[in-house]
Amino acid sequence: MTTAIEQTVETYGIENWGAGYFDVNRKGNLIVRPAEGDPRSADVKEIVEDLARRGITAPILLRFPQLVAAQVRKLQRAFSKSIREFEYQGAHMCVYPMKVNQQRSVVEEYLREGSRYDFGLEAGSKAELYAAMALEQSADSLLVLNGFKDEEFIQLGFAGAKSGKRVVIVIEKLSELDHILRIAETHEGNSPMIGMRVKLYSKGSGRWEKSGGEAAKFGLTTTELLEVINRLKEAGQIDMLRLLHFHIGSQLTDIKRIKNAMKEAARVYAKVYQMKAPIELLDVGGGMAVDYDGSKTAFDSSANYSAQEFANDVIYTIKQVCDDENVPHPTIIQESGRFLSAYHAMLITNILEEIETVVEDITPIEIDEDDPQVVIELGDLRETITIKNYREYYHDALEHREELFTLFNLGLISLEDRAKGEVLFWDVCERADRYAQQSKYVPEEFGDLRKLLCAKYLANFSVFRSVPDHWALDQLFPIVPIQSLNKTPTEFATLCDITCDSDGVVDKFVDLHDVKQVLELHKLDPDEPYYLAFMLVGAYQEAMGNNHNLFGAPNEAHIHIDEEGYLIKKVIRGTTVGEAAGRARYERGLLHDGFRRQVTQRIKDGELSEAEGSELVNFYESRYDAYTYIAVNGNQVKGRRRHDY
Repeated sequence: MTTAIEQTVETYGIENWGAGYFDVNRKGNLIVRPAEGDPRSADVKEIVEDLARRGITAPILLRFPQLVAAQVRKLQRAFSKSIREFEYQGAHMCVYPMKVNQQRSVVEEYLREGSRYDFGLEAGSKAELYAAMALEQSADSLLVLNGFKDEEFIQLGFAGAKSGKRVVIVIEKLSELDHILRIAETHEGNSPMIGMRVKLYSKGSGRWEKSGGEAAKFGLTTTELLEVINRLKEAGQIDMLRLLHFHIGSQLTDIKRIKNAMKEAARVYAKVYQMKAPIELLDVGGGMAVDYDGSKTAFDSSANYSAQEFANDVIYTIKQVCDDENVPHPTIIQESGRFLSAYHAMLITNILEEIETVVEDITPIEIDEDDPQVVIELGDLRETITIKNYREYYHDALEHREELFTLFNLGLISLEDRAKGEVLFWDVCERADRYAQQSKYVPEEFGDLRKLLCAKYLANFSVFRSVPDHWALDQLFPIVPIQSLNKTPTEFATLCDITCDSDGVVDKFVDLHDVKQVLELHKLDPDEPYYLAFMLVGAYQEAMGNNHNLFGAPNEAHIHIDEEGYLIKKVIRGTTVGEAAGRARYERGLLHDGFRRQVTQRIKDGELSEAEGSELVNFYESRYDAYTYIAVNGNQVKGRRRHDY
């Protein structure tokens, strides 16, 4: 017999998208494991309550760095297995693209585990390179430089090589080669390696499909590729050319597209090698997808392959082409930042209240013979609707509502009549929806009605700050309550954030077979906080989040999971009101002086006393350090846990 917890786990798809890291305990709370199959776990609700006691309130970004390390190991194991199975003669290395999540704690955790396998870093800007140059990497790992580069960027790359790092400057356009050759003439000491980014004919799949193909933003054409080789030979610097790079997009959903690109890139690599270039590294770029919805399909928010299948196809395809061309197997470089970092972070938000969007029956509706005919007919529909006639009656109700508004606009019915008619209309809709959901086949129009009738839960966060890809790209993120998962959810809801923007909503949700328009949640209890977790937000969301309404970064906590449960290793306070204003160039002194002048003038005009003015100024200035998100006086919770911050 299926238990309530098993049903809930299935409802939210935790086993499908959780990659073995997430589950539900006997209390009905969401838990996190530090590795797939690991018996240790941390209770997310306990962590949130623990933080709340210390004034760290929702929204909170929870980081579980051990999940970054677990993904590093998972990736390394997959490629090691493939290399052994197919007797591949080259090696596999990874470079983490800092653009995916530049936070130092994330990068350092990746390096802590990845250095065991000579995993390195990828930088796409001067600022990322500047940070990367100071970080400890293993001696044999790479620091790959992508993106468009000016001479200053390239000089920084030469400095990195001179300091001992294995730097690879990837040429994106011919003018970058001019800078490299000019600097190389006067450079002494270790020089960086050179890579070439090739523009493949093959394209990726999913939302970032345009990253590849002939119209791609980055990369050299075949003619430009040959020009680089010839110019390096003429300059006597061909020994610097060590890497060929390509990238066909992020979140590649279809393994067939990946295999096509690997085949083409391997062929280019072989031809370049045959031109007597000492190339030995093949950078297959990023794009390894995360299965956000758990459907294991080529859908935009999924992937129809596993890490092992990805590794098998990369290794087998490249080996096959190299053997055919009789060239050595290259060391494969991979830039799978999304795969490495997505799982480690979740955003916890508290639900503030339910927003009423349809007419609520505040007082019982009584129909009498003096009511307008349209109101009487709506009342009849409400009283006589059944499972046999609900569809017809729903259509009738729609017609009556249009008539109701027309009569009101013509001044033929009163405001009271309109209010009574609206309540009756929504009563009919709710009953029709209830009957529709009992049918084997739910007509499409009732799917739309379900979304219209569903509750709207006001969540304490900003879509634009914390999950911008949902707003901009319709990216789906798993969303699950962190408590009450041993109880069947009874409400259907969409989520609204606290920004002043109608786009600040989440109304598309993961589902194994489709995209759900509503999310199953529990009825709100005014005496009990209700928390939701936005899962798998560790890749790109922080880097891409914006300052809409000047909502800043949320509070943050770093959690270590051990045999006793969890240890809060670090807490970072979220952006304050003053800090957020300062980022828009409203300096603290300017604001405080401006407000004091206004209050002083009011005192001079006799509209405020000195004491009132002083109190007002003190209150205003004290708000400088307030959290930008909505403050809620939550219930006190008992118990204590260990801390290390």
